[in-house]
Amino acid sequence: MKIGDVDLGYRPILLAPMEDVTDPSFRLLCKQFGVDMMYTEFINSDGLIRDARTSVAKLGIFDYERPIGIQLYGHEIDSMVEATRVATNAKPDVIDINFGCPVKKIANRGAGSGMMRDVPKMVEMTRQIVNATNIPVTVKTRLGWDDASKNIVEIAEKLQDVGIKALTIHGRTRAQLYKGEADWKLIGEVKNNPRMTIPIIGNGDIDSPEKAKLAFDTFGVDGIMIGRATYGRPWIFKEIKHYLKTEEKLKPFTIPEKVELAKFHLLKSVELKGGKTGIFEIRRHLTSYFKGLPHFKEMRLKLVTSMNPEELLALLDQVAEIYSDFVPDESINPSPWSY
Repeated sequence: MKIGDVDLGYRPILLAPMEDVTDPSFRLLCKQFGVDMMYTEFINSDGLIRDARTSVAKLGIFDYERPIGIQLYGHEIDSMVEATRVATNAKPDVIDINFGCPVKKIANRGAGSGMMRDVPKMVEMTRQIVNATNIPVTVKTRLGWDDASKNIVEIAEKLQDVGIKALTIHGRTRAQLYKGEADWKLIGEVKNNPRMTIPIIGNGDIDSPEKAKLAFDTFGVDGIMIGRATYGRPWIFKEIKHYLKTEEKLKPFTIPEKVELAKFHLLKSVELKGGKTGIFEIRRHLTSYFKGLPHFKEMRLKLVTSMNPEELLALLDQVAEIYSDFVPDESINPSPWSY
């Protein structure tokens, strides 16, 4: 699969851009476990052109992360075009437009998935962004605003016509948020539309190697993108790639192995963001690494309240000792598909 001149190989697996998740420390782990392409946290175009510190900081990328994309969101065309020029100077491999975020404060302003209520503006914004940069432009979006307006087939054609190089589709409407089951049949309909020539990347509910294989084999997508299933599980990319190649599942990680990864993640987060911010932003991962452990409530509380790196490292060592013989059953799909 190629996005412009960016060759991602056969059946690539991408890491979705996620606020407070896909920061450099987490991206490093995902890269080590074989992800084919990553994205920064999504960036507010207004903040970027105002030179807001938090927005500009998200532009920082390392050469070892390539290929990597920068994702922008906003509701004003001029701001998005100017932000594209700023992002271009950071030299990512891809610039992605966020037409998929369902968060109320973003969508209700007309940004993210809110743009799906104004398709002409969506298309015009995309056209101007494509013309503003020499970097391949891609789009991430949803099936539509709600069940009455699942217009992704039409939208995909229009976006391709103005020059995007790939399209990622999350298989839900904005109204669904993250509830219910992703509709991969409609994603497959876009992929199999004879008018479409750009790569189609499917997103939604892929939390196991079996589902990844089904997405490729049944719906014919060129690539898959994984978001929430990576929380505390950056090795999912390795699991999927192994399964696609062998149709065998990797041996589950032991708790001591997960502890060592969590410690590395913690230290890298503190190194890159400082003690307070680094610890605060890794909390969702620290608890997710140990999801499913019995009698873990008290330890979980300690992990999400401590602000001391040394204390957190000691707590993680305790987890390794207490649960050294415990092996979670990772053979069960968290949310089986009905397809």
